[in-house]
Amino acid sequence: MASDSPLYIGFDLSTQQLKGLVVNSDLKVIYVAKFDFDADSHGFPIKKGVLNNEAEHEVFAPVALWLQALDGVLESLRKQGLDFRRVKGISGAGQQHGSVYWGQDAEKLLANLDPKKSLEAQLEGAFSHPYSPNWQDSSTQKECDEFDAALGDPEHLAQVTGSKAHHRFTGPQILRFTRKHPEVYQKTSRISLVSSFLASLFLGHVAPFDISDVCGMNLWNIKKGVYDDRLVQLCSGVFEVEELKRKLGEVPEDGGLHLGHVHAYFVERFGFSPDCTVIPATGDNPATILSLPLRPSDAMVSLGTSTTFLMSTPSYAPDPATHFFNHPTTPGLYMFMLCYKNGGLAREYVRDALNESLKDTPAQPWANFDQVALQSPPLGQRDSTGPMKMGLFFPRDEIVPNIRKGQWRFTYDPSTGSLQETTDGWTTQDEARAIVESQMISLRLRSRELTQSPGNGLPAQPRRVYLVGGGSKNKAIAKIAGEILGGVEGVYQLDVSDNACALGAAYKAVWGIERQPGQTFESLVGQRWNEDQFVERIADGYQKGVFEKYGQAVEGFEKMEQQVLKQEAEKGNSKK
Repeated sequence: MASDSPLYIGFDLSTQQLKGLVVNSDLKVIYVAKFDFDADSHGFPIKKGVLNNEAEHEVFAPVALWLQALDGVLESLRKQGLDFRRVKGISGAGQQHGSVYWGQDAEKLLANLDPKKSLEAQLEGAFSHPYSPNWQDSSTQKECDEFDAALGDPEHLAQVTGSKAHHRFTGPQILRFTRKHPEVYQKTSRISLVSSFLASLFLGHVAPFDISDVCGMNLWNIKKGVYDDRLVQLCSGVFEVEELKRKLGEVPEDGGLHLGHVHAYFVERFGFSPDCTVIPATGDNPATILSLPLRPSDAMVSLGTSTTFLMSTPSYAPDPATHFFNHPTTPGLYMFMLCYKNGGLAREYVRDALNESLKDTPAQPWANFDQVALQSPPLGQRDSTGPMKMGLFFPRDEIVPNIRKGQWRFTYDPSTGSLQETTDGWTTQDEARAIVESQMISLRLRSRELTQSPGNGLPAQPRRVYLVGGGSKNKAIAKIAGEILGGVEGVYQLDVSDNACALGAAYKAVWGIERQPGQTFESLVGQRWNEDQFVERIADGYQKGVFEKYGQAVEGFEKMEQQVLKQEAEKGNSKK
């Protein structure tokens, strides 16, 4: 009977809310509930889900807030009519890099939850430290310097762990914790990531880390599949290495592993079936990549205020400017990620300058931008032998490359390799196309080693390019993205609203429970995923001749970045 068909819940514990999303075996969304931390919580003086200690650049969240939120989301789902007896599997997504510090009584308190009381009311004593560092925290510069130096330099750290040291990464955060709160660290029995914390609540005991989320710590040797002893020793500070390893726990390789059945608390309080199984929860970025059956070499570009690039790839080619993680479900694949601070804000800056120069404020603010960008020739070349115009447009300090905010404009002659910084011949109208080209060429530069030829003598490129976020609605941006990034099957707009992380987690639960022996996530979800419901083809991808021209531009773009970085370094040295 349809009423008895299985359901699955994916949770998304983000900075500002907890969301619970219920799907059936066909991946259709049945219920959605959310708990907004600022609007719905009580007793916490938070703003946008967090607390700030500006003096030390700390950003953190009360862990008890998340307990309140979980009870709230489950209660909301009950009021909507969810029959919890039908829920066969649970998984989750957690904001990456946050850490939760469990006290000595944690396991006992988790195991003996009273269904008549809320989680918040009875788990206050389960934590040795009441707060979790948030990804916005930037208090760990000293520790990051030590991590970058631990294996020689940031390049070697990235080779081993997938990333150079970052303020938000859990390894530097733990090291600082051992120094600032040594007594609390000694009283800490286990350390969870936000994702494994969520799984722990449902299990009634501390859950292991997820194979993908563990890569956001600067502690995991990705190629060897173990914690790196040199980095764990650094992270331990003055304490014993084996002690930290016990606090961190084992990391199972199977992303669909059955961790155990849901705790009796949830059976008695909400009516879950005792057979409901908990599947490892993962990080929010890995969960995003699971929100559609992304095949190897498919690319996802998030065009929001910032720009994020995600790709599933069999190639492991780490670099200090990028992030690599184990794929959350598929051994042998990796998740490649690029994060830029400058995205929509930079495009809007150029858009507004263009409208001002034309003395025109159209009803649709992007109308002039789109028209000018599409009418302008690629790279501003008026003929095939003319110089290529390219620039960097950063209204914010950027991390890829690591450079201050500013604007730089160049011309590049691919026939001679000559690069010249100049504003001569540049107009505001040139910049409409140039800003999009600058962002997309940077993506192509940093992902070019990860794509493969689709065959028939075609150059290496993504199979498909998926655009998400506000900028994905702009057809001019989509067209230019396809010309630069390629995509033999085209450019697609992916519309999963703001549910990507929760959807990815729910799909992971479906796969973990219903997969056949050896069946991959991509196979199971790909067979059931209704593409027409979520994606629309909005632009051509690979165009012979144009793609190759942009390949020449990539070489000039790389030279341009290197020259600007050198100039800025020299300026910095001259001020000392």
